Amino acid sequence: MIAAATPSDDPRPAARRARDAARLAKIFGDALPETTSDDRDDGRSSDDWLRAQVPPHHG
Repeated sequence: MIAAATPSDDPRPAARRARDAARLAKIFGDALPETTSDDRDDGRSSDDWLRAQVPPHHG
């Protein structure tokens, strides 16, 4: 099993790591957001969303 390298374990200089990261972002885009809805506290629960989706005839 190969362990993921952390930035402190990376032997490349910081400028090169930044350039490589920018190049990968340009090629692949930003596929994942920095935070997910689970990480954010917007004051709503997932139950609130579910209740809002119930059709009127289901009371």
